[in-house]
Amino acid sequence: MQRFGYLHDMMDVKILILFIMSRVKYPVTIQQIYELCYQDDSLSYFDVCTAVPEMVTSGHLQETEDGSYIITAKGREDGETTKDDIAFTVKQNAENAVDKFNRQVHRSSFVKTRVESRENGDYSVIMQLDDALGTLMTMELTAPDSRQAVRLSRLLEKKAEAVYNLTMAELLDEEEME
Repeated sequence: MQRFGYLHDMMDVKILILFIMSRVKYPVTIQQIYELCYQDDSLSYFDVCTAVPEMVTSGHLQETEDGSYIITAKGREDGETTKDDIAFTVKQNAENAVDKFNRQVHRSSFVKTRVESRENGDYSVIMQLDDALGTLMTMELTAPDSRQAVRLSRLLEKKAEAVYNLTMAELLDEEEME
């Protein structure tokens, strides 16, 4: 069966995976590799599930203890050699996807949230915002049920910087008025 799109055979899939892996700054799972490589309907999850173990066997990728993958020196070298074989639009889309992924993972290392059950049946939602030097803010909110606690946790994680900036602005504005 003829494949349409930019990826025509397993070699194209492997070249794209090498391109992606050489730019990812963190270990990634097979699912994440698939999401970063997905450009059109010519790539399936099963292609990635076939290619990655073969690339581990060939020494291009290495599996970490937690089951994620990193690129090896051989993979980086071969990826550099073959990157011109990737269609320009696929390369651009892949670079954009990797940049977004790297930013998200980097940011998540500075914003942490957790939900804890309390003795009275309520839930505590704790958000910690860090920077390179240490903790900027720790905040705890109470939620009446687990559903609302999980929702608050997600929203605090998403809007941590805005919460911090609003808090600082409110506190500092109040001080200036006095």
